[in-house]
Amino acid sequence: MSKLENKVAVITGANSGIGLATAKLFLKEGAKVVISGRRENALDEATKDLEGDFITVVADVSKTEDNKNLIDQAVAKYGKIDILYLNAGIAPPTPIADVTEAHYNILFDINVKGPIMASKLALPHLNDNSTILFTSSIVRQKGFEGFGVYSATKGALSSFAKVLATEVKSRGIRVNTISPGPVETPIYGKMGLPQDVLDGFGKDMSAQVPLGRFGASDEIATTALFLASSDASYINGVDLEVDGGLSQL
Repeated sequence: MSKLENKVAVITGANSGIGLATAKLFLKEGAKVVISGRRENALDEATKDLEGDFITVVADVSKTEDNKNLIDQAVAKYGKIDILYLNAGIAPPTPIADVTEAHYNILFDINVKGPIMASKLALPHLNDNSTILFTSSIVRQKGFEGFGVYSATKGALSSFAKVLATEVKSRGIRVNTISPGPVETPIYGKMGLPQDVLDGFGKDMSAQVPLGRFGASDEIATTALFLASSDASYINGVDLEVDGGLSQL
């Protein structure tokens, strides 16, 4: 039997990278998946060859009404939710001396407000003994230049997840966080940096990772599968670093 047979999963930020890899894996493991992203054309392109029981929902997680629509559509199609994976996030780098109010607002709206509101809106529709997952980052515990506000958002998200875990424990709902290190995803191409700068960043970052390479989206997806499945039935409230040892060694 597949690990997620007949489970209903909602995944944000799923039109590329970690979210899309996870959606593909969850479908393969028998889940019914609600795949969400900000851009309709990107969602259509990403899902055109997918097989399995899924729907797509266009949602900008920074907008509470979009989060509500996402949950409403998931419930209308599939009923109760078993896995809520709040993965959407952005990471444009800005030195602290150059931080603007607009930069602060967009990062906190997408990376913090979005998952908080989605969690709140989903709670009445989550089955008991279901699972909530968040994508955080190892930047919450390491200081990378230029990522001050991004690091603050991920620290806030990880703290929120801990509190949420305590508030839903009576329902048997497990809440866990995945903190990737450098992973080959389109997020780096969206930083607005010249290609030569990106290439240099990638080379320098790979050299820092004890395993000597970036991770793959599929490696984060398999982590999400483990935490969402009964294999992790006694794992709750953890923030799991998946980073090739970067934050540990």
